[in-house]
Amino acid sequence: MSLFTLGINHHTAPLTVREQVAFHAERLHQALMDLIRAKPVLEAAILSTCNRTELYCATEKPEAAVDWLAEFHAVERNAIQPYLYTLPQRESVRHAFRVASGLDSMVIGEPQILGQMKDAVRVAEEAGTLGTTLHKLFQRSFAVAKEVRTATAIGANIVSMAAACVHLAGQIFESLSEQRILFVGAGEMIELCATHFAAQTPKEIAVANRTAERGLALAQRLGGHAIRLDEIGERLGEFDIVVSCTASPLPIIGLGMVERAVRARRRRPMFMVDLAVPRDIEAEVGELDDIFLYRVDDLAQVVEAGVESRQAAVVEAEEIISTRVDTFLHWLEARDTVPTICALREHAEELRCSEVEYALRRLRRGDDPARVLDLLSQRLTNKFLHAPMHSLNTSMPEERAGMRALVARLFQARGRR
Repeated sequence: MSLFTLGINHHTAPLTVREQVAFHAERLHQALMDLIRAKPVLEAAILSTCNRTELYCATEKPEAAVDWLAEFHAVERNAIQPYLYTLPQRESVRHAFRVASGLDSMVIGEPQILGQMKDAVRVAEEAGTLGTTLHKLFQRSFAVAKEVRTATAIGANIVSMAAACVHLAGQIFESLSEQRILFVGAGEMIELCATHFAAQTPKEIAVANRTAERGLALAQRLGGHAIRLDEIGERLGEFDIVVSCTASPLPIIGLGMVERAVRARRRRPMFMVDLAVPRDIEAEVGELDDIFLYRVDDLAQVVEAGVESRQAAVVEAEEIISTRVDTFLHWLEARDTVPTICALREHAEELRCSEVEYALRRLRRGDDPARVLDLLSQRLTNKFLHAPMHSLNTSMPEERAGMRALVARLFQARGRR
């Protein structure tokens, strides 16, 4: 039985493809049980996020997992095959370690994926599909992720626009958990920023978008609520943080609108981020007192400062992971010898029991105990050595040197000089 990973992620497929094979949380438990029951997969865990869907399996027939994924989601295999990656044992282990450490994420070093992986393991445990091999793989993955974060600066620097937004907001407000946030737009950049801010558990999240349905869908995923785009002018003063990124050709938030909001807030500061090109927020807004306005170029400077340091940390992290992969594979290989060891012990126990019974019969017959013990040791020694001695004596000439070395190593025997 070997480890195997089947996946699709943001590196290999667009969102329109990824969403076809995503697993909703409420279906994950049943999917795992279906995978184990219907296919020759002995152990399984499924990691499904907005950026990836990955099946971690212990199986001898990896292709079965590909067929199952297509069947479960009712999609043609040929439609998803070009976007899938299949990783054999060594690459599978390395991939799990990299994912847990944040090296395979859209934002290098982000910590959210580790929590998502732990959730995937918990569901697999509840479904009864997590055996010894996968359990060990994930526990090692979590340990490697901890080591990477402790020993490197992988998470210490800002390397995304979204992370930069949160970082700068944290410099203005003592606690983001006490702030109200408005997101204007519902595209990919806003969704990424919103995910970062939502992790800080703010007091309120609102989404305003031209397409009301899309804005509502994003708001619900974030645990917030949606407002109409034409409500922004009336309600802007309610929010401490405003992040905007739309495709509007003209500014959505004007100087007059913000001036009214500042008066309503009684000079309480407002943090604003304009990620749109062309701009969503009029440039003059940045000149107002109590307004902290950052644009794409401002954030780019924050990001650029962290990239070089983060890349150095990635190199260090990869070295740690390579070493830990070898250690884990050694553990896996050692597990392959367990059946042989068990069989050897069973055989030895059978011989021991047989000889003990023989000795007891002689004792009951009245034989000298010293003689019985001596005979017991001789018979056990002869029977234990019979198989290796027979193999040595009957081996072919070309095998004999290797056989002698093996027997000497197994029995720690030194030949006569």
